[in-house]
This record gives sequence, C-alpha cells and structure tokens, in this order.
Amino acid sequence: MPRKPVLGILGGLGPAASCYLYQMLTDHTPATCDQDHLDIVISSRASTPDRTAFILGKSKEDPFAVMEQDGFSLVNYGATVLAIACNTAHYFYDRLAEALPVPVLNMPRLTVADAKAAGCTKLGILATEGTLLAETYQLACQQAGIGWAQPSPEHQKGITSVIYDDIKQGRRANMVKFAAAVADLKSQGCDMAVLGCTELSLVKRDEHLDSFFIDSTEVLCRHALLACGVTPVGF
Repeated sequence: MPRKPVLGILGGLGPAASCYLYQMLTDHTPATCDQDHLDIVISSRASTPDRTAFILGKSKEDPFAVMEQDGFSLVNYGATVLAIACNTAHYFYDRLAEALPVPVLNMPRLTVADAKAAGCTKLGILATEGTLLAETYQLACQQAGIGWAQPSPEHQKGITSVIYDDIKQGRRANMVKFAAAVADLKSQGCDMAVLGCTELSLVKRDEHLDSFFIDSTEVLCRHALLACGVTPVGF
C-alpha cells in the first residue's frame, strides 16, 4: 500500500491566516469520513520574528533560522510536501526549498500563474511592504509575462494599516482604506488584484469580495490538495 501524502504547513505567520488555510483545506476536500481528509501537520510558530520588519531593515532578527528548523521538524514528523501560510515569508523561499528534502509550494508564483490563466494581463499587488520590497510578486509577474502595479505610497499605508492594525489585532478591515487602494490599482489599468498577504484573505472571507480579486490562500489551498493527490471541490 503506497504511503499517504502528508501536508506540512509552516504557519503562525500569523495564526489567524494559518487557521483559515486549515479550515479551507478541510472545506474543499471531497470527503465522506474522517479518513478521506488529508493528513496535515501544522507548525504554528507565532514567535517567528516579523518578516516585514527584517526585510525593511527595522529588525536584525532573521526569521529564516526559525522557519528552517520548523521545516525540518515538519519533515521529521512525516510531511511529504510543505506549504508556507505567509506571502512575505516567501522572501526566504529559495533558501528554504534548497535546504529541505521535500517539495515546498511557492504561493506567489502559483497565484500569478493562476491569475494569468484566468485572463489577467495586469495584476495589482495588495501586500505587506516587505513583500513589495522583496519584489516577490513583481518578479513572478515578470516571469509569467504579465504587467503589475502597486498602490501609491499613501494607499499602501492604508493596506499596511488594514493588515497590522485591523486583521492582526482581530478587528474587521477598514474597508474605506482598502477600497481606496483598490481604486488606485484600477486607475492604473489592473484587471485583477492579488490578495498577496494571507491576512488579506480574511478580508475576502468577511467582506465577500468579488472576482476582481485572486486570493493567494485559496490558490495555495487548491495546489496543496492537488499536490497531495486530492481533487478539490467547491472552488
């Protein structure tokens, strides 16, 4: 009997986003009993140093060592493929994927590929300042051959506030700030926008955003299921 795949989730980045991914994986698995679901192991290392602060040079605490240690812990626990429930943490993706002995899904690259497949020609990037500075989505768009845009500095402050002052503190998103950034992206000719921070995925869940948005958490969920041999339902 072949060994059943085990999904390892590198989480806690932040905790609410990790919980949402786990719930989403459960909801989109075709199952009639417990045993039909994925075997999943989750490391919710909430004490992982802030990724954006390190990338922006505001902190000398490098998150990579913690992420690498947790990655190996997940593998030792039996994980056969890993997912990172944080877009900003993909700044460390290449180092992590090279260090670990199992495949690591790349959420930004998969999201851009799915956006292009859906007909996107110019993608608006809604993300942390760390993700923008790391050019994670910009490089993925360039590799995929589509255009991109990001909010103006003023509107990016609004998105940063939604992420850090609202979602990470357990509050509903300030939709005035969010809508202003989205209008900025549309004025720049974007035909889709990525929710390129897993905290922003919670905005889609709570505020019922429309098809202009592609949710990086949904993309990661779908590809994680596929990587484990499961055909997703409900997307």
